Amino acid sequence: MNLTVRRSGERGFADHGWLVARHSFSFADYHDPAHMGFRSLRVINQDLVDPAMGFPPHGHRDMEIFTVLVRGTLEHKDSMGNIAVIQEGDVQILSAGTGITHSEYNKNSSKEVKFLQIWIFPNKKNVTPRYDQISIRDIQKENEFLELIL
Repeated sequence: MNLTVRRSGERGFADHGWLVARHSFSFADYHDPAHMGFRSLRVINQDLVDPAMGFPPHGHRDMEIFTVLVRGTLEHKDSMGNIAVIQEGDVQILSAGTGITHSEYNKNSSKEVKFLQIWIFPNKKNVTPRYDQISIRDIQKENEFLELIL
């Protein structure tokens, strides 16, 4: 397999004032026909969200969404009734399936939150939505890949 290195400055960039994002593949207003995804991998975004700001309720369908907290805390609320705080070293898994509405907010009033969001096309559509969250703080090792089986 040939690997292509894309430096941060070569990726998509968006500055919405309260949100600064880097997009590895075409996303929102960033469109790059040469980088639409890779196989079932659709999105790898790096987001920085200002203190006390966030994404209002919005919907997803038929997508597996992983959120990896790099720094700070992020509050999640969804239409299934889940309310959770995702902390540094946590991984959130959201299977949107038949449809889900959720919001994500930086509840810290003085520090930004930094996280990665990864979207994968599911191998099966129209499944019942589900939410899960795990901590990898105690099992992660510096400079090593970690396989998550969920």
